[in-house]
Formats: sequence, structure tokens, C-alpha cells
Amino acid sequence: MYFTDRGIEELVQRRGEEEVSLGWLGERLREFVDLNPEFETPVERLATWLARLDDEDE
Repeated sequence: MYFTDRGIEELVQRRGEEEVSLGWLGERLREFVDLNPEFETPVERLATWLARLDDEDE
């Protein structure tokens, strides 16, 4: 288990029943990076990965 799994598990437990838009998620990611600029690269990679999930080329 990765350290991040605990955060993911908490997210699922606390908000797993909610529905959110990708626009809402994008705004939360921007807020997070504004508060934690050292995480800009990992957040960018996550956002890009999510955006391209359905691309057959990759």
C-alpha cells in the first residue's frame, strides 16, 4: 500500500456518495496548487492523465 492510499481511502469514505463535475474538480485542483505550489507538477500529471484516459494512442 502506498502512503497516498490512506488519503484516497479517506476521500472515498467521506465523499464517495457525492457527485461532482470535472469543472468543480478543476477548481479544487487550482486552489490546491495555489496553496501548495510545490505540487504543481504532480497535479499537472494527474490532470493530464485523467483528461487522456480514453485516448487510444497512449
